[in-house]
Amino acid sequence: MNPTPPAIHSLTFDCTGDPYDLGLFWSELLGRPLDDDDKPGDPEALIADPAGGPRLLFVRVPEGKSAKNRIHFDLRPHGRTRAEEVERALALGARVVADHTRPDGGGWVLMADPEGNEFCVERGESG
Repeated sequence: MNPTPPAIHSLTFDCTGDPYDLGLFWSELLGRPLDDDDKPGDPEALIADPAGGPRLLFVRVPEGKSAKNRIHFDLRPHGRTRAEEVERALALGARVVADHTRPDGGGWVLMADPEGNEFCVERGESG
């Protein structure tokens, strides 16, 4: 029997604050619940993908973020425009880092979560 390549089990976010709080941000943004066992003050928090994809794991670390992310999410809104998704993310605690929206409507908005982890909001099917 030949071994198969590994599967991505978790995408892990380091955070200096409460992993539960950062997990709540991403839970709200992505519409996926935090694990029932997670509580404020826990050293980690987890969001599972109901479709069976990689989990998002938030882990407390002592050192803060010191450089640009080398990997990030590109989010494509469903049922909202990019502008509406950006406003929703801002209301949840994100901030805009740079707006790369092009005159033709393409491009993206670079944002950061409450811990400074970057993600992009692309144009959705609604604009």
